Amino acid sequence: MRSTIILGLMLLWAGSAFGQKYPERRDIRSGNKLYEKGDYTEAEVAYRRALEKASESYEGNFNLADALYKQKRYDEAAQMNARLAADSAYAEYAAAAYFNQGNALFQQRKLEEALEAYKNCMRLDPNDQQAKFNYAYTKKLLEKDQQNQQNNQDNQQNNNQNNQQNQDQNKDQNDNQQNQDKNQQDQNKDQNKDQNKDQNDQNKNNDQDNQNSQNPQDQQNDGSGDQNRDQQDQNQQPQPQNGGMSREEAERMLDAVQGSEDNTKKKVDAQKVRAVGASGKNW
Repeated sequence: MRSTIILGLMLLWAGSAFGQKYPERRDIRSGNKLYEKGDYTEAEVAYRRALEKASESYEGNFNLADALYKQKRYDEAAQMNARLAADSAYAEYAAAAYFNQGNALFQQRKLEEALEAYKNCMRLDPNDQQAKFNYAYTKKLLEKDQQNQQNNQDNQQNNNQNNQQNQDQNKDQNDNQQNQDKNQQDQNKDQNKDQNKDQNDQNKNNDQDNQNSQNPQDQQNDGSGDQNRDQQDQNQQPQPQNGGMSREEAERMLDAVQGSEDNTKKKVDAQKVRAVGASGKNW
């Protein structure tokens, strides 16, 4: 920071008449002593007391902006120096105000605005080496920041592209997996359907076999009818009583039956003979 006003105005004459014309001078001198000691907070208080007595004092405002900068209140200092630089009544001090404004803006990392302030300083004072150095240094930092910003944008763009590619790839993988799952489900469904059909057919055959085993006569429809009829005929013939009969009784019964058949045959033959004799014809 520059303290041109502090040094310049302190060379003005002193005296009771000067004190009456410039009542703020005592407070400004007090503030300058505190500033030189590094007590910037108390220096600010003294400068503000001076401005209460003469608010338009260029020296009081310039030195107050300097004290604010030392307290790292850069935004307030930049605004005060901008107003001082624009004051046409003190144009000879505008270069110093622009320089101090550039420093306050630089501390806030407002590099583009700081560059503009240093430019204004060099326009008014082309031989100011400090302004030239600060301008070159600030410009270099600004270009570096711009390059970093461009790199960050490129990296962000690449990351976005990679993320999009990953999303597309994941989507394709998910789609493929879903298709595989669907095909597997369809395959399992068909397989279960075939298994269920085979099981139903097998159950139907088992039911038929069980039904046939319960009705054996139904199993012999092809060629077994005669056997069934024979069995029925046998069942219709007289069956022996529960008590049965002896062998002798059975033989006597057979003899009686045979005798009855012989008698019947003889009667039939006798009738045939009589019939033939009567008509003379053999029917």
